[in-house]
Amino acid sequence: MINWLLKLFGKKRTVEKTAKSMMDSELTYVRTANLELGMYIAELDCPWLDSPFKLQGFTLATERELQALKNECYYVYIDRARESKLSLLAKSREVNKSLAIGKPPKKQGSFRNEIEGATSHYRATGQLVSDFMQKVKNGGSIDTKLAKEAVASSVNSILQSPDAHLWLMQLKKKDEYTAQHSLNVSMLSIVLGRHIGLAESDLRDLGLCGMMHDMGLMLIPSAILNKATELTAEEKKIRETHTTLGAELLKSSENMFHGAIETALTHHERVKGQGYPSGLKDSGVSFYSNIVSIVDTYDALTSDRGHTKAMTHLEATQVLYQKAGEQFNRPLVSKFIESLGVFPPGCYVQLSDKRIALVLEVNEESKLRPRVMAIMDCYMNPIKERVVNLDKVLTDAKGNPLRIQSIISPDAFNINREQHFQEGVISKGFEIAAA
Repeated sequence: MINWLLKLFGKKRTVEKTAKSMMDSELTYVRTANLELGMYIAELDCPWLDSPFKLQGFTLATERELQALKNECYYVYIDRARESKLSLLAKSREVNKSLAIGKPPKKQGSFRNEIEGATSHYRATGQLVSDFMQKVKNGGSIDTKLAKEAVASSVNSILQSPDAHLWLMQLKKKDEYTAQHSLNVSMLSIVLGRHIGLAESDLRDLGLCGMMHDMGLMLIPSAILNKATELTAEEKKIRETHTTLGAELLKSSENMFHGAIETALTHHERVKGQGYPSGLKDSGVSFYSNIVSIVDTYDALTSDRGHTKAMTHLEATQVLYQKAGEQFNRPLVSKFIESLGVFPPGCYVQLSDKRIALVLEVNEESKLRPRVMAIMDCYMNPIKERVVNLDKVLTDAKGNPLRIQSIISPDAFNINREQHFQEGVISKGFEIAAA
């Protein structure tokens, strides 16, 4: 076998060195035709002194070095543990070539039928994310198999009814922000991915990118991570290291999707190079990371965080729209806003007859006329909940056109979103005929 290899490659390599390389668990055999920028070249198929390379062990950083290796060697050994972010970016560009913006599929289920199962799944997945984060805080790594299984379940549930999950994502708790944020980014990324027609396998990869994107925050000192007031410039720099820390953490997790590592590293990069840690521009950032950066910003803007009060859906989407093309990928911003709708599930609205209602489900063909549940009369008194499909109920009790007049803040009307959920208001509403 060894003689055949020597003859094939025409190199004067000793049997002992070949055997040593193959037994080294850190090194991987790669043909030079398959090399990528960012890989760490640990050994050649010829003596280093006979090669044009001055350093014994180096990171493949330029196309010129890549071509020189192809000219000199048939194969090399690379060290995966020392692989740089350049290789991750090369892999992500390959992913980008296979992904494109398409059209959403039809919902496979309905809000009414899926809300119970979605609730159970959302809670279980939320607990799993919290467990992952606690394990990382304690010096552990991610159970990739468990994470992938949870994301696959999320994809299946969201394909049944994205509206149910969008509603559940509104039940935010300030003291659980970090874990809930990662859960929501995963879910919202899948919602957007579904809306642009990604295949189920791509949705699973994308959901994992969202779930893992902020794991590096668990390696930031708690005093900085949980600070209630604005961070100092030095504290901000420390917090920003969560991207590189997160990427290194995920690298150490067995069988982690390379796109999730790249997303952890680059989800704060911006399309014109204003982001961190490397100031990459749009072409240097993966399709998945572009999606996660948009979703990450939206969920952060619509959440209470430390000294920052949550924005409404309308305010947050206006911010994204204004920054599209400058900080975020413009087509993806448009598709994200479109995927949520003007009146997303979970928001509270005032109807033209002055009743207050909760948006339950978006009508794909008529986004301005969703399915809602009336909860207060025109005098702001609680009423027996009833579901109204605005796509079918076009007039109110007096014969006047019925439509949504505005989005309201539940706090302004003393509405307890969590209490609505706890008391099973949605189930009650579906028991009453639409009016």
